[in-house]
Formats: sequence, structure tokens, C-alpha cells
Amino acid sequence: MTEQQVDDARRMRQMLFGHLLSSALCTVVRLDVPDLLADGPKDVAELAATADADVSSLRRLLRGLAMYGVFAEPAEGVFELTALGRTLCRDAPASARPSALLVSGVVGAVWARLPQTVRRGEPAFRDVFGADFFEYLEKEPEVRAAFGDSQAQGLALELDEILSALDLGGARIVDVGGGDGAFLVEALKRFPDSSGIVFDLPGTAALAERRIAEADLAERCTVVAGDFFDAVPAGGDVYLLSHILHDWGDDDARAVLRRCAAAAPPHARLIVVDLVLRDHGDSAEGYEYGGLLDMYMMSLFGGHGGRERTGGEFVRLLESAGCVDVRVRRLPSGMACVEAGFPKAG
Repeated sequence: MTEQQVDDARRMRQMLFGHLLSSALCTVVRLDVPDLLADGPKDVAELAATADADVSSLRRLLRGLAMYGVFAEPAEGVFELTALGRTLCRDAPASARPSALLVSGVVGAVWARLPQTVRRGEPAFRDVFGADFFEYLEKEPEVRAAFGDSQAQGLALELDEILSALDLGGARIVDVGGGDGAFLVEALKRFPDSSGIVFDLPGTAALAERRIAEADLAERCTVVAGDFFDAVPAGGDVYLLSHILHDWGDDDARAVLRRCAAAAPPHARLIVVDLVLRDHGDSAEGYEYGGLLDMYMMSLFGGHGGRERTGGEFVRLLESAGCVDVRVRRLPSGMACVEAGFPKAG
């Protein structure tokens, strides 16, 4: 074998065992190990007693994750958090803990059915849980809360970059599918001469009302409950779709875009915020996470449902819905701000 063949074979084995690394991280979160270590190093026997775990097994788990920089072992059998491991704590900025809880729960159960999804093109989620993903969230408040926390913590990672790339000054912003209002609240703080509406389903809209009240922004921001497949609030200067279109296949995404266009005055503009995949021929460097997230979306929504899109696919999607002057701007993190105008009446 050549040196390259040996390197490739070893790299492939590391990739194949990647599921075990994810499972190990989820396990330490389920055992609350990161939070138990938040105040400083502890002996593994003490950790095991508190976490109700086997001492030997826990030590091997932490030792293995120390190889990936999640923990350190300053003395034999004593473990401490690294800066990387601290991202799994409850109170960490942009905490990864809610994502770990999802991955070790409903999401992980669906990932195991990926071969079925690829063969049939249909989402395995309904087969496993008896409902589509968003229907399931409405029926399972605890899972919905974990999903909302995961979304909010992910948003915290990217919000400053996105708001720095956008000019929302003086605008009336309609945040379509705005969730608990986290994006719009931060936007209104950044742009004090702007106002807005958070628009989402009734259960989620109630969370937005609470967040807006806590931020003391009720005079500049209102909440409207509804379904964006039926209609969206009229009269906005900006219609924002942040992490919305990637939840839907092209036909449904076009329907959302057309509801926005129907509500928008002639001067209004559209802003779509989503991950962007590389276009054909571009280097894969910097796009790896987007590729993983697209497979994640496929596991939840099937081969023809929610998806991440390339820049070219965004342009074609928006233009097919009648949008004009579509511009895709990829940010350093891999997120994209896609801006467009709406079709003029007549």
C-alpha cells in the first residue's frame, strides 16, 4: 500500500467511528458531567458517585474524550473541563447542551433510519414517532423546549455576524416564523429606530411575547399568531425568513415566499438567513458543516422535504417564486444572507 492509501484507510475508519464520539459526548451531557466539573477538577470516583455511574466505565469515557480535548486529566483519575468541554455546560455562551439532548433523543433515533430514507426518499420520522417533526413538537412540550433551546443557542453563535451584515435601520421588520423572538429582539436592540412583528404558531408566539416583555420592547414589537402557509402580516419594510426555508422542500418554500409577496408593499425587501452549501465546482473547504446539516435535514424531512441549499439553488428558488434582484452573500461562518425584491403588482 502507498502512504496515501494507508492515510485514507485510517481516516475512513476515524469517520466510521464518528457516531461513537457523538454518543460519548451525549452520554456525558446526560450524566451532567460538564456541569459537575464547572467549579473545578474532581476525582472520577466522586463524579461517578454523583452521576450514578460505574467508576471504571466513566473513567474510560472521560479519558477517551480527553483525546479530543473535551476534558483534561491533570492527575491520574482526576478530570477537569477544557474550554471546549465547557461549551457543554448549561450556562455556557451558545451552549451545545440542548443539541446534545436532541441528538441523544428523537433526532438520534431517526438518524438510525437514514438508509430507509435514502432508499425510499421518505422521512423516517413519521414511521418512528407517528407524526411529522413539527406536529410531534406541538404534542411533546419537553422536546419542543429542547428544540427551541438548541435553536436559540445556535442563533447566539451567528447573530452578531448576521446583524453586522444587514442594514435594518428604520425598518418595520416582519419576522416570519420568528420563533421565540430572539432574532428580532436582538435586531431591535441593534437598530433602535426599527420596529417589528414576530409571526409564528400560537404556542411559539406565546414564548415570543414573554421574551419581548422581558426585553422591555413591547412598544416597538408586537406578536401575531398564525400559519405562514395561510397568510403573513401586511405592511412590513423587511420580511425576514431566518432558518425557515431550510425546513421545507421547494414547493412549500415557494408557497411561503408567495405569502410574503402578497403581504409586502411595493418597496419591501426579503431577507433569507440560512446555511449555504457549496455550488458545484467550488472547494469543499469551509462547507463541511453545511453538508452534515443537509443530511440532518434529510433524516428529519426525507429526500424531498427540508434541505440546505447552494447559492445557485437559492437564486433559482426565489426567482421561481417571482422575487427579483436576488443576491446571495456568504458570511465567514458559512451562513448566508440572501436579499431580494418582491415582484411588482401588475
